Amino acid sequence: MEPVITRFPPSPTGSLHIGGARTALFNWLFARNRGGKFILRIEDTDVERSTEQSVKAILDALEWLDLTWDEGPYFQTKRLDVYREYAEKLVNSGHAYWCECSPDELETRRNAAMAEGRKPKYEGTCRPKGLGPGPKRVLRFRGPDSGATVLRDIIKGPIAFDNSELDDLVIVKSDGIATYNFAVVVDDITMGVTHVIRGDDHVNNTPRQILIYRALGAKLPEFGHVPMIHGEDRSPLSKRHGATSVIEYKNMGFLPEALLNCLVRLGWSYGDQEIFSRSELIEKFTLENVGKSPSIFTMEKLLWLNAHYIKEKNPEELVAPLRPLLVLRNYPDKPDAYIAGAVRTLQARSRTLVEMAEAMRFYMVDEIEFDPDAAGKFLTLEMREVFVRLISELSALEVFDEKALETVFRQIAQDLGVKLGKVAQPVRVALTGSTVSPGLFEIIDVLGKKTVLERLRKGLEYIQGQ
Repeated sequence: MEPVITRFPPSPTGSLHIGGARTALFNWLFARNRGGKFILRIEDTDVERSTEQSVKAILDALEWLDLTWDEGPYFQTKRLDVYREYAEKLVNSGHAYWCECSPDELETRRNAAMAEGRKPKYEGTCRPKGLGPGPKRVLRFRGPDSGATVLRDIIKGPIAFDNSELDDLVIVKSDGIATYNFAVVVDDITMGVTHVIRGDDHVNNTPRQILIYRALGAKLPEFGHVPMIHGEDRSPLSKRHGATSVIEYKNMGFLPEALLNCLVRLGWSYGDQEIFSRSELIEKFTLENVGKSPSIFTMEKLLWLNAHYIKEKNPEELVAPLRPLLVLRNYPDKPDAYIAGAVRTLQARSRTLVEMAEAMRFYMVDEIEFDPDAAGKFLTLEMREVFVRLISELSALEVFDEKALETVFRQIAQDLGVKLGKVAQPVRVALTGSTVSPGLFEIIDVLGKKTVLERLRKGLEYIQGQ
């Protein structure tokens, strides 16, 4: 059986967005599922808009998502000789001709056609002239005048296009640069691409590409056009629906596993299963399970998935992706083991790493600030004896573990005739500055004896200063 070869061909005119990332993922999964090859190709023939910065942003996003490519990245601007070779083949076989019509002439004819109610297509003025290459001339593909071109789409089924509706498209511009529809066909032929999986905004390009394949005597790949992604308001996904750049999601504290899981479910399904490991996706992914209707992206779904993956990770695994967010907040540096301990207490409470980094403040800073309302309510004079006893008895503890700590707290609460919560909440405020935090003994375990005693003394000072 012929080996499967897919490709992802982004244009480096901006960052990698959600739609492009899903296309890359579907191609990557299909290749991995079939034991095939995944090629990365940078389509940079739009020289004016293409930038090195965008190339780097795309590569960084793919690497973050761990969508590794087997070949490439290839750059179209480095393949101009290949396009010239194939353009000559089309000229020699009578499937392409040189055109000298100026842009102004073409615009005049288009306007006249529209005024007369005709389709504003190129009428083939230069077809019979037998022109050669020259200044300001473009090379056009000579399409058939009649019949139909049928796209047999794996996802959408057969779609027929009337050839008379397709004009003779430009395949090489006057500056010698190949145009999109020609370059991608040559690339896919020479790279052995067997399956072209892309967004359905490319459907109208496909009949033109099929005709070029046939004119070159090349075998057609299989095409699969994936429905677009919409926001919750059913309109095409845009920035108003939330971040669209993949790296923005990284900066917002999402894990790559969560984003991939969210992306794959935008148009693909496997029964009622929602959460997939990478190995499960590779095993189960097929194009037959890709739907025909636009898929809906929701931030709530992504947050739910991210919370799941954060909770399921080993705390040590979250230290590295969390560190840049801690640095961004100018927290003092702490050892990995300390941060992992703090992470463990916050995993069940955090939907994103940004939320976790914010919640971690009391663990990271040397001096905490008391929330005025919390301190006013809980750090009262009646708590003075509790804090004096705690400082004294915790200082004397040789083993500073949860069992010993709980014994001390319960004994003090019993001696003073109050419930444990009456003791715990003021201590929580003293240790974190707030009334909301992970479990008290978890906090104490992470902070350690020295820091706990320092903060209890600061709490006592606050109480005595009233």
